[in-house]
Amino acid sequence: MQQQACSQDDKSSFFGDIEMAPPIEVFNLTRQYNEDPNSKKYNLGVGAYRTNDGKPWVLPVVRTVEAQMATDETLNHEYLPVAGMPDFRKEAIKLLLGENCSAIVENRVEGVQAIGGTGAIRVCANFCKKILNFDNMYTSNPTWGNHMGIFKACGFSNVKQYRYWNAETRSIDFEGMIEDLGAAPDKTVVILHGCCHNPTGVNPNKDQWRQIIDLVIEKKFMVLLDEAYQGFATGDLDADGWTARYLVERGLEFFVSQSFSKNFGLYNERIGNLVIVCANSDVKVKVRSQMEMIVRTTWSNSPNHGARIVATVLNNAATLDEWKNNVKEMATRIILMRKMLKEKLSALGTPGSWDHITNQTGMFSFTGLNPSQVDVLTKKYHIYLLKNGRINMCALTTHNIDYIAEAIHHAVTESKL
Repeated sequence: MQQQACSQDDKSSFFGDIEMAPPIEVFNLTRQYNEDPNSKKYNLGVGAYRTNDGKPWVLPVVRTVEAQMATDETLNHEYLPVAGMPDFRKEAIKLLLGENCSAIVENRVEGVQAIGGTGAIRVCANFCKKILNFDNMYTSNPTWGNHMGIFKACGFSNVKQYRYWNAETRSIDFEGMIEDLGAAPDKTVVILHGCCHNPTGVNPNKDQWRQIIDLVIEKKFMVLLDEAYQGFATGDLDADGWTARYLVERGLEFFVSQSFSKNFGLYNERIGNLVIVCANSDVKVKVRSQMEMIVRTTWSNSPNHGARIVATVLNNAATLDEWKNNVKEMATRIILMRKMLKEKLSALGTPGSWDHITNQTGMFSFTGLNPSQVDVLTKKYHIYLLKNGRINMCALTTHNIDYIAEAIHHAVTESKL
């Protein structure tokens, strides 16, 4: 006897009681922007470089290398080593720490290729929880939206934030930061941003860094340096790598999450590197063995294409110089947009000081706009940005900056009424 087919209504589902997860703000913002029928709309939320025409930019050096790869019959699609492409990891570490770094010379630095900076943070969190038995993580308030979620997902039960942003002065709350870190328990992973703090664009000065690292050493913290924007602060890759190099100078063991999404424009290739600076070469070997086990049970093997692009560029003097010029070009445009926005807001007489726009560095600016002002910008002027007031500075162009500055002026003055 043929069994009667069940209707969809008759079936029970394992998934029936699942609740809808909240939308991811930055991607939801892009969806709202795309659905907006208004012809005069601007998306300041997306975390990607844009040209002065508001378009994505494939770096010329990347196009050149990809064309070479496409015709190179010696290349294949075999698996990489579990820790990732050796040439990529080696050159990425040199880019971060400097070719003559003592830790490199002493063979006590390891690199593990990861699925973007996010993947590097994930394997670091896994390692700190499962191998080092850490259970405390502190990150800045505010911070990149994924930091806390990753550590919670890896089983950390004590995930907290230290004060970082002073809304009144629109600058770093250094005293609050030191006080909160001073009260943190020993054996804590502390996330710090190497340059171009996301979302504020504000970083400690060198004297403040000295005090932070004094505290790190005193409290025996483990530092995870998030380095997603090397080159975007000043246009000088060596200058932007100062923080990681200073940590080596101070004799720390620490982690660095490197991302090549921004400075190579390889957003969807997901090319990252977890750098681990160890006390000696013997420790390094053990660390790598455990990292490989974590990678094996996470994504098993890293992708080749983007890593080969980065490795090829960094290994060749001509392409390296061309890439450095590309990075300089991106950084220079961002700095120009900061200058122009501040000047235009000042010329309009927009209430408040806007010096923080040019004092901040990197792709993002924490404007100081409050949620009600952001709401005005979105609903009335079709300008999309995060509720916390963060904007992508390279989403500004010489074509739209007048409109955006005037809209910000009206949003601020209207909220003052």
